[in-house]
Amino acid sequence: MNSATVRNLLVRGMLAGLAAGVLALVVAYVLGEPNVDKAISFEEAHSHEHEMEVVSRSLQSTAGLATGVLVYGVAFGGIGALAFSFALGRVGRFGPRATALLLSGCALLAVYVVPFLKYPANPPSVGSPDTIGKRTTLYFLMMLLGVLLAVAAAILGKRLAPRLGTWWATVAAVVAFTVVIGLAYQFLPVVNEVPKGFPATLLWRFRLSALAIQTTLWAAFGLVFGELAERLLNPKPATAAGRRTVPAAH
Repeated sequence: MNSATVRNLLVRGMLAGLAAGVLALVVAYVLGEPNVDKAISFEEAHSHEHEMEVVSRSLQSTAGLATGVLVYGVAFGGIGALAFSFALGRVGRFGPRATALLLSGCALLAVYVVPFLKYPANPPSVGSPDTIGKRTTLYFLMMLLGVLLAVAAAILGKRLAPRLGTWWATVAAVVAFTVVIGLAYQFLPVVNEVPKGFPATLLWRFRLSALAIQTTLWAAFGLVFGELAERLLNPKPATAAGRRTVPAAH
């Protein structure tokens, strides 16, 4: 794959990330923001300190949310396009659409689901300000482990395929990935800082909405980018009816 093709895929990946970000923004606004508002109301009702609001809540839930989600979508779209350029033809005999969807699913699993199951997203008022540095470090450590182990599992599956066959090599790689992630879950410290009296239903809904946002983002990216990559890499030949007839020179 030459540099011009990679550049074109990068542009399409960023555009697909932007489109996916718009859909994720809708999900975030409809499902996520009401839970955030309820969590803030709980915090205000149980806090004895009243901090001055630097940025208004209305601005946070509109322009701030849109900026964060769209920038996130464009950035990860570009990274996803570069990963696609490397993975195409190396992870199996898949076309551009299938490779994009497979890559998006693996990215969702490694980048979000793996750390989410150990350190799930928390709404405002959940978590001590004194431990935010520790919690952030643990979350990104779990994310890094997820990505590295997913790459290692893909390499393991590819090396086992000639000996075990594609099916059993894939099963062995998935089992190895699951076992090592399970060990990481056991050895990494547990973080549980839910305040007393915080509604369990609200916490559950917030976490489900966070998962829905990420699923929408990566699923939409896989579908949109897969279609754009397919059209770039496998253009359809012009039909006879659509071709222009050029008069012969005399």
